[in-house]
Amino acid sequence: MNIYQIQNEYQLLINSIIENDGEITPDQELALTINKDQLQSKSESYAYVIKQMDAECDIIDLEIKRLQQCKKVRENTVDRLKATLTTTMHLFEVPEIKTPLIKINFIKSESVIVMDVNDLPSEYKVVKVTEQADKVKIKNALKKGEHILGCELVINQNIQIK
Repeated sequence: MNIYQIQNEYQLLINSIIENDGEITPDQELALTINKDQLQSKSESYAYVIKQMDAECDIIDLEIKRLQQCKKVRENTVDRLKATLTTTMHLFEVPEIKTPLIKINFIKSESVIVMDVNDLPSEYKVVKVTEQADKVKIKNALKKGEHILGCELVINQNIQIK
């Protein structure tokens, strides 16, 4: 019998005692004793399961932290390896490396650097929680040849490994 059945049986027993004006028959007293014993036994089992699951949750939390640390180490290693490869390819002026299994080359990307958002004309600002530069609009204007104080268009070369 599970705890819900014990609870239901107990409630039916209490209702019958109430209907009998609170008098408990010997059979009802025996049923109450059995229910209390069953409840204690089942409750103890529930408590062990709860404690076990709490302990497992703690172990899982520690494993998540360990895996996050492992991921961070690997991401940092990838960044360092890419930087080394990029520097070396630039040093030897090699724009691309091709092998039967892998291709390493640079792809161009553009980004806008804004020195001070406060120096920008209002048409190049976007107000969010704080005032920020509208870099898309600035980038388009710079590409058209407009000069915007405190802004420049930078061409980046990002390494790509396929």
